[in-house]
Amino acid sequence: MKSERPKVLHAVAGRPLVYFPVALALELGADPVVVVLGHFAAEVRAAIEALFPGATARLRFAVQAEQKGTAHAVLCAKPALEDFAGDLLVLYGDVPSLEKATIERLLGAPAGRPAFLTARPPDPTGYGRVVRAADGLPARVVEEKDCTDAERAIGEVNAGIYRIPAGMLWGALARVSDRNAQRERYLTDVVELAARDGGITAVPAPFEEVAGVNDRAELALAAARLRRRINRAHQLAGVTIVDPEATWIDVGVALGRDVVVEPGCVLAGATRVHDGATIRAHSVLEDAVVGEGAIVGPFARLRPGTVLDRGVHVGNFVETKKAHLGEGTKANHLSYLGDAEVGPGVNVGAGTITCNYDGVHKHPTTIGAGAFIGSDSQLVAPVTVGARAYVGAGSTITEDVPDDALALTRAPQANVEGWAIRRRARQAAGRAPPSQLPPKTKAKTGTRAKPKAKAAEGRRRTRPS
Repeated sequence: MKSERPKVLHAVAGRPLVYFPVALALELGADPVVVVLGHFAAEVRAAIEALFPGATARLRFAVQAEQKGTAHAVLCAKPALEDFAGDLLVLYGDVPSLEKATIERLLGAPAGRPAFLTARPPDPTGYGRVVRAADGLPARVVEEKDCTDAERAIGEVNAGIYRIPAGMLWGALARVSDRNAQRERYLTDVVELAARDGGITAVPAPFEEVAGVNDRAELALAAARLRRRINRAHQLAGVTIVDPEATWIDVGVALGRDVVVEPGCVLAGATRVHDGATIRAHSVLEDAVVGEGAIVGPFARLRPGTVLDRGVHVGNFVETKKAHLGEGTKANHLSYLGDAEVGPGVNVGAGTITCNYDGVHKHPTTIGAGAFIGSDSQLVAPVTVGARAYVGAGSTITEDVPDDALALTRAPQANVEGWAIRRRARQAAGRAPPSQLPPKTKAKTGTRAKPKAKAAEGRRRTRPS
């Protein structure tokens, strides 16, 4: 992978590669599940334990201190399986696309003898070839570096996935040698030993399921396969995904019925979207909860800790983080709501910012039910805006606003009468720009017309008295 990170911790669909074989083994009921660790053993083990906190009783770990081949890796698991006498299922940590049905077919092969998965890739380069005897049964597997020209032309390859009775496996591994180009002990040699001792069953599998990941290009291919599978599963469950090829949904995401996901969206982590919600184009949701009938986007970003209640609207270029928006609240344009508790029925105007970070600590903003936050307002946390209160557009709020109050912090407006006329005259005469000359008329303040008495009656005041 040409990376400082171990290969099995590179992610597809929001999970590291090693998650998928471990999850599959647990889903199939395997007990125990032994993970053989190599490079970055402590880091990989910690990641697995964090991914499966409820399965620690079934998980065991073994360490392959020196990488001496796949047969040696399996032998390293033997101490963790001394008390086990059933069939062993051998999976690979870099094969994320295996489906349960395929492994169930492997497990359902004739009992009493080993079985393994084979595939026919478009290009078998890099895979061990399955050499069959005259009767058509598998005779051995030859790794590519050890192949003759004739063997290299074989299209059937070994997928590396085995079901073998434990006693038979340990006995076969004791006979595996390292007489090959790599000077390693190959697990594939078990095929030839089993063929001699009574036979082994080859179970065909789709290549796209058994394809391993060996570089960044194959990582992207695996991610695309999983993305199609995940999206199709959601579609069959009642979700409208307008363009599945342009929609990225992680493994752990849950979507309700009649959810609509428009093109270009990324739904990551443990995101939950409830029935009837719409995620509009090019929105990014990470560990967020979206309530029933809510509308998100387009071009919205919901960061971890965001909770939108029923019917909330979060519009274009709005970002939220650790923010709870109550039922029916709307923040439709160009706003940032971080560390915020927003009540139901609130209107958040365009350009509103909760200033939650003082350079050292994060602070909360609380907005009461039914409040109105005017456009281009800054709420400097910690601060509370009371229920049904109004914040005038362009205000910077640094103190709490009581319920039903109006808060304004605008500077007085100044009108310089005739300024534009003089500016145009100077420009026409080629004189200095007016910014370099003193104005001829003093600024007049308070020039806004007072509202008529009959119009003001019964209305909420728009200016402080």
